[in-house]
Amino acid sequence: MATQLAVAWPERFAGLGVAAAGPWGCARGSLGLALGQCMSTRRGLPDLKELQNRYRDYLERDLVGDPEALAELNVFIWHGAQDDTVAPALGQALAEQFRHWLTSPDDQLMFMKSEEAGHGWPLEAPAGIPVETLAECRDGGGTHLLACDLDIAGQMLEWVHGDLTPPEPGDPRGELVPFDQSDFDARGIGETGYLFVPDNCENGSCHLSVALHGCSMNVEQIDDAFIRHSGLNEWAAVNERVVLYPQAESSLPNPQGCWDWWGFAESTWQLDPLHDSRQGSQTGALMAMIERLQESPDDE
Repeated sequence: MATQLAVAWPERFAGLGVAAAGPWGCARGSLGLALGQCMSTRRGLPDLKELQNRYRDYLERDLVGDPEALAELNVFIWHGAQDDTVAPALGQALAEQFRHWLTSPDDQLMFMKSEEAGHGWPLEAPAGIPVETLAECRDGGGTHLLACDLDIAGQMLEWVHGDLTPPEPGDPRGELVPFDQSDFDARGIGETGYLFVPDNCENGSCHLSVALHGCSMNVEQIDDAFIRHSGLNEWAAVNERVVLYPQAESSLPNPQGCWDWWGFAESTWQLDPLHDSRQGSQTGALMAMIERLQESPDDE
């Protein structure tokens, strides 16, 4: 979903960080493809040429952003070699896709593969994280917050934004603020989202990071574990970055509480769902959240 958002609106982002996911447009509105070619590879690897044709079609219809803006993004992709939920080859396919899109992939693209990691979000596991919050690095499961001794939040942020100030010991200085997501109407969006606001950002003027949880990582299923312990807040607190944590919800067509990367939110009323475009309902809701945060007081 993070990739969908960045491809749809590259002009609005400095870069993209992705953990354990496959290439843009992979599912093409099909649950069968989502399961058989975008998570496992039992139906073979995605055809990147076919996905590029989809991208070109979207570009002609003004459904994705300026390719020159896309070409300037800094992109960080991580995958665990022991991932049995999303095949590691799919992370490599995403990296290859961006290699064709970026102006200077050797300078802009980082693909990191952790040999002993499973599926999830790796952590350095600093003091203060409850033991029950962490999952085994290799096995994954549970909260999907992996005790891998790897600060993926810091790795991503520094690749995207350049050298940053390392976090200080202790709890990040700031406030976690819940907000009503009902203003951002889209199928599959939860009732409440969260915003981490560092103490020195209360009056505005700080930069924004958007953190999209993975499947089975929303507040319904793991409480606030990802929101509090992803490592993003610690980096944000000392680098004047607000962190937006939108929330997807679980439902019958989406039992794991995923963001809509295969078209479930629109397939009931669109023969060819545009979930991975600027017309995607969830993509639009996320951009509306970003725009709300970036309004100046004079705009209100």
